Amino acid sequence: MTPQASSRRTLHLPSSDLFSTPVHYMDDTHRAFLSYEKARAIGLSYDMNIDDLLSLSPKSWQLHSDPTVLLGSGAATLLTIQYNLCAGTIARYVRQRPELAHLVEDLLQFRIHGQFMLTELGHGLDVANIETTATMTPFGDFVLHSPMPSAAKFMPPTVPAGLPCVAVVFAKLIVDDESRGHRPFIVTLNDGKQMCTGVQSRLLPFLSGSDPVLHSLTTFHNVRLPRSALLGSLEKSANIHRNLMNIIYRVAVGSLALAGFALPFMQCSATIGLMYSLRRTIGGPSRRTPILSFRTQQAPILTVTANAYVLQALHRWATRQFSDTRFDWQLRHGIAATVKSVMVQLSQQGALGVSNRCGVQGLFAYNQITYLYNSMRGVAIAEGDVLVLAIRFVNELLLERYTLPPPADPTSLLARHEAGLFAELCQIFRDSPHHRSTEVSRLILPRCQPMMEAIGHRMAYDAAVQQGVRKALIDLYVANVVSLDAAWYAEHTGFSRTEQHAMTTRAMDAVLPMLEELVKEMDVFEYITAPIVSDGRWDEFVKGLETFGGDVRGNEALSSLGSDSVGVTRARL
Repeated sequence: MTPQASSRRTLHLPSSDLFSTPVHYMDDTHRAFLSYEKARAIGLSYDMNIDDLLSLSPKSWQLHSDPTVLLGSGAATLLTIQYNLCAGTIARYVRQRPELAHLVEDLLQFRIHGQFMLTELGHGLDVANIETTATMTPFGDFVLHSPMPSAAKFMPPTVPAGLPCVAVVFAKLIVDDESRGHRPFIVTLNDGKQMCTGVQSRLLPFLSGSDPVLHSLTTFHNVRLPRSALLGSLEKSANIHRNLMNIIYRVAVGSLALAGFALPFMQCSATIGLMYSLRRTIGGPSRRTPILSFRTQQAPILTVTANAYVLQALHRWATRQFSDTRFDWQLRHGIAATVKSVMVQLSQQGALGVSNRCGVQGLFAYNQITYLYNSMRGVAIAEGDVLVLAIRFVNELLLERYTLPPPADPTSLLARHEAGLFAELCQIFRDSPHHRSTEVSRLILPRCQPMMEAIGHRMAYDAAVQQGVRKALIDLYVANVVSLDAAWYAEHTGFSRTEQHAMTTRAMDAVLPMLEELVKEMDVFEYITAPIVSDGRWDEFVKGLETFGGDVRGNEALSSLGSDSVGVTRARL
């Protein structure tokens, strides 16, 4: 399923001091700064170059599905911003401006930090209406300015973090009092210790439940930029929307790249779930039974295992399609959005299911699963919120702006489901006065995400069949997907609930005998830190816990209270 351990580029990292030092009691700010060091170590392990960025080489995709994300999603966040968004955007201009190659190389070698500043506090994903301006002066340079508090860039981590930091900042280009569309600008934010003149960064409180990152609110106050800061032309864009989509192209790359996080996330959930369920037993001392013997315990582990194998085939297919520039850019964006939606959906399903079967242990971040669940929530929003992507994607299909590759097998259950849902939407669309009508908003928008997910489910099935994924795994994947919309299958295919349950049971029965082998092939154990996977790990974890002891006797512990209070307390006890 994955490269052998000996070929992993980051296999040396989990045992290093940087990654193996426990962070459970570490201050959040310390952890956030530590993530920069981890990001650098991961990035340098891949030895990326400009060609990797521009061609979207296999190595660039592998970076985003590397299991080091299990050791710190904060580092992965910083790395994808620096490599894909910042360096990737600048690299597109190197052919016209060769002097930028040195800057890209500095970013790839982590000699400096890089950020990508597009979304604003008052506009979110409505990037067409950002307020930040870059006004050309009579001297040929620019003044970068945030005219309103709502124009603050939200939420790239821009506070000084030890190394000089540059950013790709998006703003409306103003020349001779005329708005000429959006442009990216290269802006130096800080020298690693303090902010540059006119740049203000306000540190936001840390997100809860995931790796801490120094997310910030950043504003610009009449910051002077040289002419060379502009990436692109001064000429007014002939098509404002198309220009915007072109200059933020790396966001679409990021949609598919971040979806790759789901693969090690699902592999981690399967590995932890299996090992814990084999270790945890019930019954008397003479007859201990692993809880894995129960179908209720097996079900989420079997399901996430099957999904991991099938979605790896989908991701492999999708990255090849997206990297092929012969395909229309809208089609490539559509594939990225579709794959992201399914990766997020099934990764979240797997993490929640396995976490629930680990009991209260599943709630602790030190056992990784709930932490990964929260991290994937961030992925669902980053580089395009899944719901917003779905609304745009489905409406473009309904408007026939482009078409997706047809199903390899139109008679498959998942292809029929996809076709059935789309036919329903087409009918509603035809009966509506126009695509921005109230009817479309009420009746189509709520169905866009399920529609996009249905397309992704079918794509994953086709990819798994084409790539020879084990039939038992595909069957279980299909059974799980059917359960997500059981009513439709009962209504439109005559596939009753009893038959659906029987299909799931047969599929699980077929996968169960090979479960341990399948999880072993995932080969992510070296990247797992959860102590519940073995007695040895748990013993070491307990030894490292902060310990409290003392010699005070129970009655002496209450002696500082008055006699009346002691009497009341003893009565309660």
